[in-house]
Amino acid sequence: MKRSKRYSSVFAKVDRLKQYILADAVQLMKSCSTTKFDETVEVTMNLGVDPRHADQIVRGTVSLPHGTGKSVRVLVLAKPEKHKEALEAGADYVGLDDMAEKIMGGWIEFDSVIATPDAMGVVGKLGRILGPRGLMPNPKVGTVTPNVGQAVREVKAGRIDFRVDRYGILHVGVGKVSFDVQQLVDNVEEFIRTVLKLKPSGAKGTYVKGITLSSTMGPGIKVDKAEILDRVKS
Repeated sequence: MKRSKRYSSVFAKVDRLKQYILADAVQLMKSCSTTKFDETVEVTMNLGVDPRHADQIVRGTVSLPHGTGKSVRVLVLAKPEKHKEALEAGADYVGLDDMAEKIMGGWIEFDSVIATPDAMGVVGKLGRILGPRGLMPNPKVGTVTPNVGQAVREVKAGRIDFRVDRYGILHVGVGKVSFDVQQLVDNVEEFIRTVLKLKPSGAKGTYVKGITLSSTMGPGIKVDKAEILDRVKS
């Protein structure tokens, strides 16, 4: 396959067999970003779990210290008495029956959905639309809550939801290439620390098999797993 000069020059910088300590991996990743847009920094974790078993599904939320670098459009589905609280916290859209009708009509102009428990009778009808897009509110990740103001502020500040895929792999955006090295290191460490706390009791053997860092259009850079795990555990 013929590769572009940009592709070849960028990939030549990375030793595909080497595992880099996190700070060096971040610096290398930044040097490999040559696009004209601010690429997302992504962490991939290969976990020793079998998601076919319910007790081995790794799912949770994490509030990144420096946010994600992206603007998140938040929809709150709640009864009228919660609308003011949601709007004051920064929600972009607030409603219930009216918003549900719009969604049923094909409107999906939002990135996160927060609902109150008493609104789930309406929200449940949207499962076939929101579920496949990863937008269905869930109490396990804090998106079904009576405290909508707090939930909105956390999402806006950089709280992300994650769930292992069917192959036992997590793919999560943890910032932008424009972040400085220490900001990205802090965000990656907080994410990994959270994943370690969520280790399922049913997982046997090695829990974290590998960690890779990349930008949207950049090469995957292997992170020294032992070094970072030892650091986040201390």
